[in-house]
Amino acid sequence: MITVTFIGADGARATAQAAPGDRLLEVAQNAGQPLEGTCEGQMACSTCHVIVDAADFALLPPASEEEEDLLDLASGATRHSRLACQITLERPITVTIPGESRNMQGR
Repeated sequence: MITVTFIGADGARATAQAAPGDRLLEVAQNAGQPLEGTCEGQMACSTCHVIVDAADFALLPPASEEEEDLLDLASGATRHSRLACQITLERPITVTIPGESRNMQGR
């Protein structure tokens, strides 16, 4: 099992267990984390935006150009931002959930 640590906008920490190959978005939602995932993982919104711990970020495959474009529109994006729907879990990871999200489908 893989341990996922979530840090809320208020600094509160929570953990969840995942199997290798699980998508971070589903693990977060199953753990009651406030990641909307409006597009259901189709990479058409940015409501599953998370900020990945710097050490963990370095171990992830690079984001696609399409993901980068959506992250440019995400509220509070940083250089360690990713979309949770695009992260397949292979090792423990720590992510911060921003305090707000912007639904790109609701334009």
